[in-house]
Amino acid sequence: MTTQLFSATGEHSGGLFDTVLVANRGEIAVRVIRTLRALGITSVAVYSDADAGARHVREADIAVRIGPAAARLSYLDIGAIVDAARRTGAQAVHPGYGFLAENADFAAALDATGIVFIGPPVNAIKTMGDKIAAKAAVSEFDVPVVPGISRPGLTDADLIAGAPEVGFPVLVKPSAGGGGKGMRVVHDAADLPGALTSARREAASAFGDDTLFLERFVLNPRHIEVQVLADQHGNVIHLGERECSLQRRHQKVIEEAPSPLLDAATRARIGEAACNTARSVDYTGAGTVEFIVSADRPDEFFFMEMNTRLQVEHPVTEMVTGVDLVEQQVRIAAGDPLHIAQQDVTLTGHAIEARVYSEDPGSGFLPTGGTVLDVVEPAGDHGYCTARVDSGIYPGTVVGSDYDPMLAKVIAHGPDRAAALRGLDRALSGTAVLGVTTNIDFLRFLLADADVRAGRLDTGLLDRRLPDYAAPQADDIDLIAAASYRWLQAWQDRDDNVWSVPSGWRTGAHAPTVARLGAGERVEHVSLTGVPESATATVEHGQTYEIRAALSGRVLTLNVDGLRTEYVAAADGADIWLAGPARTVVVHEVREAPVRADDEHAGDAELHSPMPGSVVAVGVDDGAGVTAGEVVVTVEAMKMEHALKAPVDGVVELLVAVGDQVKVGQPLARITASKESEQ
Repeated sequence: MTTQLFSATGEHSGGLFDTVLVANRGEIAVRVIRTLRALGITSVAVYSDADAGARHVREADIAVRIGPAAARLSYLDIGAIVDAARRTGAQAVHPGYGFLAENADFAAALDATGIVFIGPPVNAIKTMGDKIAAKAAVSEFDVPVVPGISRPGLTDADLIAGAPEVGFPVLVKPSAGGGGKGMRVVHDAADLPGALTSARREAASAFGDDTLFLERFVLNPRHIEVQVLADQHGNVIHLGERECSLQRRHQKVIEEAPSPLLDAATRARIGEAACNTARSVDYTGAGTVEFIVSADRPDEFFFMEMNTRLQVEHPVTEMVTGVDLVEQQVRIAAGDPLHIAQQDVTLTGHAIEARVYSEDPGSGFLPTGGTVLDVVEPAGDHGYCTARVDSGIYPGTVVGSDYDPMLAKVIAHGPDRAAALRGLDRALSGTAVLGVTTNIDFLRFLLADADVRAGRLDTGLLDRRLPDYAAPQADDIDLIAAASYRWLQAWQDRDDNVWSVPSGWRTGAHAPTVARLGAGERVEHVSLTGVPESATATVEHGQTYEIRAALSGRVLTLNVDGLRTEYVAAADGADIWLAGPARTVVVHEVREAPVRADDEHAGDAELHSPMPGSVVAVGVDDGAGVTAGEVVVTVEAMKMEHALKAPVDGVVELLVAVGDQVKVGQPLARITASKESEQ
């Protein structure tokens, strides 16, 4: 960390700031710190106990602990962050996105202490944070809004009475919050009362506010948003639009700029509407105005909401305009006028971004986690296409269940959309996170979809394609690579040409080294005979191959029957991770003999955690009898609960208790099957 002398108050006295605190974590904190460094501004990171060794902490000039792992006690603690800014002499605070980025009380607290909030005024945050107030404000500036009912204090009776005029299908929406919570699509008037009841209950639980309103549900909806910049001198411009229609449960997954749907005339109209939205609340800083557009009528758009902060997907706009949005935020907050006029904004080429999450698409997108063993990132330039990675991880990062599962973003820019799609697929093929299961393979599956390639997008496309997705399966070559990796690790330290044998492996009559390896449902014995420069590999239910293998640091080079392949390899206990050409697989060393059907305990079962998280409930007592289908243990991560049920009748042995933190695959309970259940 850089030594820094602080002023007594940290107050801003003109010019760019000397010191800025970044009130966030992960990839966005790293991203903001990068621009602060380029501007010569001292950066201050804040961190919870869970993030003491995080990348953003390493890369900042100064770092301050603000509390325990729980976000409400650290990254959402306004007092702790304001105190950290005062202690370090920070003249301004950049909130990133999420956490306190759109919290009016946070902006007000900073303002009260003379610290600049790098964001819009408090009143703009308040107005745009209330969807009913926001619609009223923009309507006065002739910004088109979705037909609906959105005045304060609407009762269920008001909404039911007004729905026919809005026209079915209708969308029930909470006035507060976001992320899809409390939203209901209702196609028939008979279903509306029940939908209102459940939506109010969910909105009250999520936001502490059960206020609802109705909008017409736009068929074949496209989610298009416009980036705006507004300074303190009355200048407002837009930087074009982004297409964000590829979503899962109202969460964006792939975004691009510009939208393949809009023509130049519509782009100009929607851009002006976005600027008028900013003017309606005297906005300053960077903001995003979101519109809903029907794919059937692309010239017709409606205001949805305004995000009063930087967006996750801001890099695609940066890549097509060449404008550093974080730099613009800092300069505007420091009082500088915009040095870019609307006529100066040009969109060059096309950019597409994919979000890399710690989740398992093959298991219903359950959150994953673990320790990052290694990170593989693509080259920045592929000739026709440029790749960019915004990441918050490095080898050694512990991915837990306390925060958002997004690890990184991979962005590609090319001369046109087809080139950008190819470039992003290539970049993702060269991206891997060893030690943590991610959605990278699913992203490539989605990019290969015919509708995606043609630009025929809508917000339901991803969910429609999910049933067709199959996670990559390890083949013979992957198993041989895993066996070779362990073989070479153990044999690198040889003495007088006496080769050691990996622990847990065995040798046979002709001294082959044999391992039992598993990947998914497949379990095979793999034997290696010879020396690394010339060996034979045999897969139990496969075939025999001639191989040459070499290990140099993290890189395993394997030549199988004349075909040369390189892997980045790493191991964590019995798990061997292999990032090969275009995909990553994990192979497990199986160190126990297989259970035979006639063994005494063949019907016994063990419940393993499907995700990292905490045990929130135990449904039975230790030693109690259970029946098949009965819930034994419930694990929660990222506000998602997963109940594990007994697969057989029997007696349970609990291995965890309520409150315990568990890892992916950790045993939670064992069930000794009753004799009746085995018959």
